[in-house]
Amino acid sequence: MMRPLVIAVLLLQGCSDAGNEREAASGEDKCRGISNSEMVWVDGGSFTMGDDPLYREEGPPREVSLDGFWISRTEITNSQFGEFVADTGYVTEAERDPPEIPGATQEMLQPGSAVFRVPSRDNPNWWIWSIGAQWRSPSGPESTIEGRGNDPVVQVTYRDALAYADWAGMSLPSEEQWEYAAKAGTATFPEPKNSSGKPQANYYQGVFPARDLGEDGYTSRAPVGCFEPNAFGLHDMIGNVWEWTTSSARRTDTMAPVNVIKGGSFLCAANYCARYRPAARQFQERDLGTDHIGFRLVNTQRGILSDDVVRLNVPD
Repeated sequence: MMRPLVIAVLLLQGCSDAGNEREAASGEDKCRGISNSEMVWVDGGSFTMGDDPLYREEGPPREVSLDGFWISRTEITNSQFGEFVADTGYVTEAERDPPEIPGATQEMLQPGSAVFRVPSRDNPNWWIWSIGAQWRSPSGPESTIEGRGNDPVVQVTYRDALAYADWAGMSLPSEEQWEYAAKAGTATFPEPKNSSGKPQANYYQGVFPARDLGEDGYTSRAPVGCFEPNAFGLHDMIGNVWEWTTSSARRTDTMAPVNVIKGGSFLCAANYCARYRPAARQFQERDLGTDHIGFRLVNTQRGILSDDVVRLNVPD
C-alpha cells in the first residue's frame, strides 16, 4: 500500500537527467542491445555474501552455499514484458487507482508512479509522483518506449514482476542467488571501471545529483547488453537498473512491506549511493515502481525448459 512518506524515503535510495526516456551522452546511441531471451546456467557453489561491506546493511560477511540455477542473461526488456501484457491483459499497479490514504496529495490519488528529476533551486525534490507514469511511459505521460524494446522494463512493482515470473513459469531470484551470480567468482572493484578508467557499467559519472557526465555513454537507462558481461556471461548485473529479489527486509522508516533490490542503477554515483557492487543492497516498497527498478528471472530446473519465453544456453 502506497504511503505518503514514500517519496521522501526514495530520496535516500536513489543515487540523471531522467527527464527524457533515454539519453545517449555522446552523440547517437549506437548500441541496440540484446533482443533475444537467453538464460545462463550457474553452477552451484559457496561464496562470501556481503564481502567487504561499504554500508552497514551489507554486512556482516557470511558464507552461503547454493545449488545451481538458470538466470536471465539480461534484465527483462520492454518487448518481453509487452508480450506478457498482450497475452494476459495484465494491468500493472501504476496503471490502477492507488488506495485512498489519509494525508496523500491529490496527485498521489491518481494512477502514476515515482520519477527522478534533477533538483533545482525552485524545487529541491529529487523524486516526484508523476501522474500517468507506467511501464509504457516510464518517465511520465509524455515519455514513450517506442523504439526502445530492448531497454529494461521499469515502473514495475514487486507484484508486477512476480506476475511476469509466474507467466513465464519461473521465479525472481533470491538475494543470495542474485549476489552469487553478480560476483561470478571474481573480485569486486570499488567502481566499475577497467584498468584504463573506462566505465564498464551504466552508472552516474559526475557529482550526483547536479550532472551526469555520461562517460559511460548514457545519462539514463541503456539497452540491455550494451556493456561487457561478467565472468558468468551475465550483462548489467551492476548499474543500469536496480533489480527485484524475493528476499524481504525490515526498514524502520516505514511500515510498508519491503523487499531487497540489488545492483544499483544509472543513478548511483561515487559521491552518493555507490551501490554498483554485488554486495550492495537497498530496500524498496513492494507496491512502488520507479524509473530505475527492473528485474530478471531464475529457474532451478537443470533440464531444458519448454516455455518458449526463453531460449536457453545448454551447459556442456
